[in-house]
Amino acid sequence: MKKALLYFVLGTLLSFLINYFFYSSENIGLDIYYALAFGFAWGIAYYLDTPNFTLPQKLALSFVAMGLLVLIGTLLFNLESAIPSILKFSTVFVAYYLIASFRRNKSLRD
Repeated sequence: MKKALLYFVLGTLLSFLINYFFYSSENIGLDIYYALAFGFAWGIAYYLDTPNFTLPQKLALSFVAMGLLVLIGTLLFNLESAIPSILKFSTVFVAYYLIASFRRNKSLRD
């Protein structure tokens, strides 16, 4: 769990710094929200990367996480602003498991 939180924090910071310094945005709150979505995806992907969770459980939990992102984004901003957070989340989530699939044990935890 500690490493999952570390992935979350590092993913959030990295995403925010890249967006802040390389893409000038006029809404810092939205940049923070997108960075949190990015970090959340890395943290959840790492947390679920264990044999304790079946594939259907991983998919269900990722959809619940995306639903939470949309709900929070819609409450804070609007639906149009919340949609990119899902794209960031799903891209990172799929990338994590794609990278893991190239490993012999199919996990990035080891």
